[in-house]
Amino acid sequence: MLFLPELTLLGVGLVFFFLSLGEPSSAKVKNVAISLSVFVVFVTLVCLKSEGELFYRAYRVDFFSQLFKFLIALATLIVLIFSDQLTSVKEKVQAEYYLFLFAAVLGLMMLVSSVELLAIFVSLELSSFSVYIMVPMRNKTSGAGSQVEAGIKYLLFGVMATGFMLFGMSYIFGLTGSTQLLVIAEKLNLTFAQPAAVVAIVLVLAGFFYKLALFPLHFWVPDVYEGAANETTAFIAAVPKLAAVALLIRIVTLINAETNAIVNILVICALLSMFYGNLSALVQKDAKRLLGFSGISHAGFVLVGLLTLESTGYATAMYYIIGYVFMNLACFLVICSVSDKGQNVAIEDFTGLHKRAPLLALTLTVGLFALAGIPPFVGFSGKFLLLLGAFKQGHILLVILAALNTAIAIYYYLSIVRVTFCTDSEDRGTIVSSRKNNILSVLLIVIIIVMGVVPSKFIELTTTAVQVVM
Repeated sequence: MLFLPELTLLGVGLVFFFLSLGEPSSAKVKNVAISLSVFVVFVTLVCLKSEGELFYRAYRVDFFSQLFKFLIALATLIVLIFSDQLTSVKEKVQAEYYLFLFAAVLGLMMLVSSVELLAIFVSLELSSFSVYIMVPMRNKTSGAGSQVEAGIKYLLFGVMATGFMLFGMSYIFGLTGSTQLLVIAEKLNLTFAQPAAVVAIVLVLAGFFYKLALFPLHFWVPDVYEGAANETTAFIAAVPKLAAVALLIRIVTLINAETNAIVNILVICALLSMFYGNLSALVQKDAKRLLGFSGISHAGFVLVGLLTLESTGYATAMYYIIGYVFMNLACFLVICSVSDKGQNVAIEDFTGLHKRAPLLALTLTVGLFALAGIPPFVGFSGKFLLLLGAFKQGHILLVILAALNTAIAIYYYLSIVRVTFCTDSEDRGTIVSSRKNNILSVLLIVIIIVMGVVPSKFIELTTTAVQVVM
């Protein structure tokens, strides 16, 4: 039971490996992927309360890790449902595409349970390299050749971030003589006065900053979002960020609360992420690039919860990233539906969407309102709780600047809503949304609203999960 979700994903990977040896139809591959993904979600739900340790205490199964595994599986299933027939992925490699997608999911699930530096590194690389391969699989007709450039940039920046992380891990091992996080936490408390300890933690955090698209390891985001297939971008924008936050929480708990140097670095990274992401998003014309820069900004808000170095802040950051995943998936559902041939979607393509597809227009509006932090949606509750926690810790300037960034973000989010509702359709064709996408739209809208209206229930859940790590 302890390793059942991971073993299930290994089995799923083998299924797609054998499918890749033949020439299955696109519909068959798609149906198999969704069916197996539903089974993976069921398995993670069954194993939600499993507890134990594996592989000589390098791998911990607890409520914290199992909750993240369930969320990773659920987000993946949502992406698979609305990515209709993989129109923007080469038909000949669709079985291989799903093989690498589930391999990435396996790596992410292993990542949230890893409590040893080498296990973290192996899990991170498994998830990363699988996604690196998925990016260039886009059709040339829909990607116009940019998918290759995006894949190369993603790989190069990823290798650079991995180098920083390994260098930091070597420092930590030199200072503590161990690769176990529990042992490291005990010994680092005695050595945090040394500059080497601060440098080591910062370098290790760099690897997860890359996954979460935090400044200064954010440069890959706009080009990869634009160059990758719409379905791939939806996966990159949501699923890996869950695992990145889980590992950041585990790593940040190693930091001594009296270590001002690291806290100051985190404050600077959070602010730069917010300002860079929001100011860059103001001038974007491509919907995916805009959401990419928006994601950089939201990563800064997640960091606001982590830098408090308290369980309340960690729980709020976890709540916020869960809400962000559903907000983002709502927007990408609309993008994939509007893009009939898998091409990129410009903001002007949402012109008159309220007449062409009313439910999609509503879904997009709810997702954008939530991302902007407008009540009663989850984005408002998450930002309010994050800023309240930072204010209680004395980070007044950070709170003021973060609130300013929220005001900046409202402008470009509402500009999309204006195009969606305040313009004529200009004889653009009606968008026919499938029944499953309509059901999914309603489900995402309900989740975004419920999480915003009754945040206390979800905060209790994330607090219970975080207390396992503390």
